[in-house]
Amino acid sequence: MAFEPPQRLVRALAESAPDGDAWVEELPETTEQAVAARELTVERVQVPGGRSSLVVLVRLPDGTPAALKLAPPRYRPEAERAALAHWGGLGAVQLIESAGPEGALRTEGVLLLERLHPEVSVRSLPEAKAWLEAAGTLRRLWVAPPEGTVFETVAERTGRQAVAMRGASAATEVAALVDAALAAREELLAAPPEVRLLHGTFRQSKVLAGERAPWLAVGPDPVVGECAFDLARLVRDRVEDLIASPSGAATTRRRVKRLAESLDVDQERLRGWTLFRAVESGVRALRVGRARDAELLLEFAGWL
Repeated sequence: MAFEPPQRLVRALAESAPDGDAWVEELPETTEQAVAARELTVERVQVPGGRSSLVVLVRLPDGTPAALKLAPPRYRPEAERAALAHWGGLGAVQLIESAGPEGALRTEGVLLLERLHPEVSVRSLPEAKAWLEAAGTLRRLWVAPPEGTVFETVAERTGRQAVAMRGASAATEVAALVDAALAAREELLAAPPEVRLLHGTFRQSKVLAGERAPWLAVGPDPVVGECAFDLARLVRDRVEDLIASPSGAATTRRRVKRLAESLDVDQERLRGWTLFRAVESGVRALRVGRARDAELLLEFAGWL
């Protein structure tokens, strides 16, 4: 079958590679090779899919359902593989090891995963239940990183992001928010309270229903650092609903307090990382022309 990448993926990857992307051009052939090498039976490409990878629903030679994921190097798929291996299925999707001797079938950027239910995420639950299940899943992921870890640290990742944010700070409409976010980052990095392996991009849509466990996290962009950094992205989940609500600012502050208390995270540290991550995402959205997303994120950040 033809493995054409979904248009959502093509558009998203174009934002991070505006000068062209050989990975996208080679993706159909790469997918065919990965399927053939593993003797997989293809059911369908997941559509609309994600913004950083192609997911193909497949079956193993013995008929077991699975998911084949392919991602470009700039989205650190090998770090994802290492994190999933370290979690070993506890709180996260299970990595299916390659069948060949000593991982002979392992191809960089190609992950074979247990099949979850992509159409059913925690976000589909009533709001109170969704927050409870999302928080419980996240708590299971916060473990000590493996010895000799090669994962990026929070300081390293946010350092790269801070450089791009400073480039945007000349824009008068975002300068004050950028300055506040960068100041918060400097203060937070001075004395991190713990070091854990973090999901890195956790939100409700990253928790899918499974057979082995009711809810399992997918799609990590793992990083090593303090738990508040990981929780910060969850705070702004359903941001469209928050912005549309006349009590959005108050709801956001209550959300920070509730999540911090439920996961034993310092409330002020969570507020600081939520501010930084919202401004960073908003500035990035501005840079690639997603004006509506930028407006929502920066208004949200202003409440913090």
